[in-house]
Amino acid sequence: MLSWLFSDPLPAGTPAPDFSLQDDSGKTVTLSKLRGKNVVLVFYPGDDTPGCTKQLCEFRDDWKDVKARGVEVFGVNPQNARAHQKFRQKFNFPFPLLVDSGQKVAGLYNANGIIVKRTVYLIGPDGKIRFGKRGKPVPSEVLAQAK
Repeated sequence: MLSWLFSDPLPAGTPAPDFSLQDDSGKTVTLSKLRGKNVVLVFYPGDDTPGCTKQLCEFRDDWKDVKARGVEVFGVNPQNARAHQKFRQKFNFPFPLLVDSGQKVAGLYNANGIIVKRTVYLIGPDGKIRFGKRGKPVPSEVLAQAK
């Protein structure tokens, strides 16, 4: 019954569950269509909250390194597109924020709960998870797994 509370991130080597979600501009993002690229998913509890803002700003501030490694970054949480748009514009995030209504995708990635569990994944070009960690790993730790 409380397994969601104590779940670990999906381990490295696991095939990343496929999904399609709308981003903050209404565009559909489908993970399987990003094969051949490294993809970072940042599951975070709430738009415009201190910890979440800091975490996403770190990826924004390391954007030169993100792009140099050919990595696609997406923030993921259940808030609506309008909230995501305001948050993204306010902090000038160069990456989309995905609307995960009902935490369906968070559930596939063991990041669901009463609130979304702060979890970061790096998915390799082969569609397998290369990195998964709870909390707020620094971008350099995540990006080190991009090959």
